[in-house]
Amino acid sequence: MNAWINNTFRQAAWAPIAVFIFYAFAAKGFNAYILYPDLDIPTHFFGGIAITYFFLVSIGHAQSLIGRVPPIIQMPLALGLTAITAVVWEFLEFASDFALGTKMNLGVSDTLSDLFFGLLGGTVMVLMASRIKPLVKNA
Repeated sequence: MNAWINNTFRQAAWAPIAVFIFYAFAAKGFNAYILYPDLDIPTHFFGGIAITYFFLVSIGHAQSLIGRVPPIIQMPLALGLTAITAVVWEFLEFASDFALGTKMNLGVSDTLSDLFFGLLGGTVMVLMASRIKPLVKNA
């Protein structure tokens, strides 16, 4: 179990962490999302790619514990986990606005746009992964 977690984090955790660091640096360091509101679109798109990559690698490494998972299951599973992650993220933005008075959520259209571009990025990642060699050796 520890090997699965260590291998997954060693290979793939950098991707969502990099997107989050970019977001934090741009938002807090430069007010980039206020000055350039459309920057939110590529951030969610690349966030979807990054988190889906993380889940695909995690599923690949988990096969050493649970047995072979066919790609036809891996791909929708990773995309489903990405969708759950995106929804939880949007709930956390709403909760932060409600409880802490932040202004992260700009309304329903902003939330739906964030979800759409995150899932679009996830879909692109799944399509790319389906056309290349496995992300995890011996998967």
